[in-house]
Amino acid sequence: MARYTGPKTKIARRYGVPLFGPSKSLERKNYPPGMHGPKGSRRKQSDYAIALGEKQKLRFQYGLMEKQFRRIFETALRRRGVTGETLLQLLETRLDNVVFRLGLANTRSAARQLVSHGHVQVNGRNVNISSFNVKAGDEITVKDRPKSRQLAQRNMELTQIAPVPDWLTVDRDALTGKVAHIPSREEMQPMVNEQLIVELYSR
Repeated sequence: MARYTGPKTKIARRYGVPLFGPSKSLERKNYPPGMHGPKGSRRKQSDYAIALGEKQKLRFQYGLMEKQFRRIFETALRRRGVTGETLLQLLETRLDNVVFRLGLANTRSAARQLVSHGHVQVNGRNVNISSFNVKAGDEITVKDRPKSRQLAQRNMELTQIAPVPDWLTVDRDALTGKVAHIPSREEMQPMVNEQLIVELYSR
């Protein structure tokens, strides 16, 4: 599956938010990249540019290519409810993101690799599709084999101070987690204005 492999800090600095996790470089240089530095003048952005930026931020945050992101948006558009919130829920309930939120991996890209390499099970069944959407009540476990558990335990040590969202429960000793319920918008705390993304695709 295609994925972004370019410079991540540059992207985070462009949008001014830690899209790929905490970054010391972003803290030191809290201005966009470029030869003019913090004093560089930028023209006022159009409404389209602002909306496009919001979409790009969300796409990079979850590690998706444009075609994948548009497909998820079209799924959200067909479902009942608020399209923007549904879009965020579809992104948050992806298996790779849930593995990341549970602390079984320290980045989303590491979580995607953990899933695609067959280290994760959902309700006792092997699932190696990172885009798989979990549902309320689903139980996520690390496969009961030495290599899988050793890898997950190492990741747990790296993420032990990271808070687990209220819509998930985790047993760090057993290396398992459960989806208590589908998250609301307040529980997801998005870095973007999702309504602008809906308006962008509605043009």
